[in-house]
Amino acid sequence: MEPTDKALSGEPPSSAAIAGAPPAPRKGDLTQGPIARGLLVFTLPMLGANLLQSLNGTANAAWVSHILGPAALTATANANNILFLLLGAVFGLAMAANLLIAQAVGAGSTAEIKRVAGASTLFFALLSLAVGLAGLALTPAILAAMGTPADARADAITYLRVIFAALPFMYFFSFAMMAMRGTGDSRTPFYFSLAAVGLDIVLNPVLILGLGPAPTLGIGGSAAATLISQTIALAGMIVFLYRTGSPLVLRRGEWGLLRPDPAILKTLVFKGLPMAMHMLVVSGAAVVMLAFVNAYGSQTAAAYAAAMQVWTYVQMPAMALGAAVSSMAAQNVGAGRMDRVEAVARTGVLFAIIMTALPIALIYLAEPLILRIFLPEGSGTIPIARHINAIVLWGFVPFGVAFIFAGVVRATGAVIAPLLAMVVSLWVVRIPFAQLLTPMLGADAIWWSFPLGSVTTMVLAGGYYVWGGWRRSTLSPPPRGDVPGPALAPARGSD
Repeated sequence: MEPTDKALSGEPPSSAAIAGAPPAPRKGDLTQGPIARGLLVFTLPMLGANLLQSLNGTANAAWVSHILGPAALTATANANNILFLLLGAVFGLAMAANLLIAQAVGAGSTAEIKRVAGASTLFFALLSLAVGLAGLALTPAILAAMGTPADARADAITYLRVIFAALPFMYFFSFAMMAMRGTGDSRTPFYFSLAAVGLDIVLNPVLILGLGPAPTLGIGGSAAATLISQTIALAGMIVFLYRTGSPLVLRRGEWGLLRPDPAILKTLVFKGLPMAMHMLVVSGAAVVMLAFVNAYGSQTAAAYAAAMQVWTYVQMPAMALGAAVSSMAAQNVGAGRMDRVEAVARTGVLFAIIMTALPIALIYLAEPLILRIFLPEGSGTIPIARHINAIVLWGFVPFGVAFIFAGVVRATGAVIAPLLAMVVSLWVVRIPFAQLLTPMLGADAIWWSFPLGSVTTMVLAGGYYVWGGWRRSTLSPPPRGDVPGPALAPARGSD
């Protein structure tokens, strides 16, 4: 029996319920109210968190480039591609937990929220430790397989090994933020991201240069700053959740939920792994593309690394909107509001087009100034980076639209089709195009493959949204013995 189900608990119905009026919205409730405003308000803190992470990467890249040189920047670019691949894997699994929590919130089931949180916490703790330890041992082999330039490999090994030591804290921090967003709270994760990024930016020059009593760690100092900042922010977030009585934390009498739950683990694996594979497909393709770029030498690789720093800002709105529409759609699926799910998709596409095109236009206008943040003035790498951006940047508009379609359909548990769309666009279209046309176009074959892949993704994702069977998918069956809640009720009228 759920405590929110008054009909089963014997509590008298409220006067509003007797009158047939809609229930008062709960905190974090994304199933009521104007969709455009709700989506924007929910997205903005997530966009802010993404912006902070990008600013963090920008600041780190600037410190490394200007203090340690282009080879060190190439080293961090190679190592960070591995990090993004690993974070992409945990993103998919955390997203599965996020959607389970969001559907439980939409159905008004606190017990189900705690059940998901307990099983997921154990799962992520064991996973993060395993990946961190394996990465420490395999770092040299990973970078060698990527074809990391010889003049950057030693720095890349140092940097990546410290990052692997930080990975368990980064994994768990990502999981905690996704879980909180599933409850409808995107502001609190933003505040803790702000704290983590601020601390990271401050510690970078201190540990790289050995300012004050700090040791001089060089490029390892940049990675150590990430380790320290993520650990402190995670500890603060856990304390905050306990002090505010969040349904995500387990009290002494609930510690029995901190155990493997077959139904939850099945969903995390069978729904989370395809989403993790989606990010791995993207990150893996990025690693392959970087290997193509590395063949042109450190100067082109440094220009590409600077361009990628710019691209992170262009992708941020779409990524924030994609995560927001997933959480918002999942709550509405849990509440039986498929009418609102469709409206969330339409609104998300419109927002994605506007919010992606705007930063692209601003970057084109101020590009020389922006690139000097990452590359020394007068460097021969700046014209290369400008040429790359001229070809690639506009392709992030269809990328943003595809991200919205994928985010909405995943909210129902349809995770295979978005994965297949990404596999086709990257591994059947982008990578072969870049490889096969290089003899004819040179490095331009690499740059043109980016917008070509993005357009392919949009066409495939949009086609599945319109004609696919995602509306009949389910994320997870209710636990045995539970009484069906609002998720199985007929949809109410549109707001």
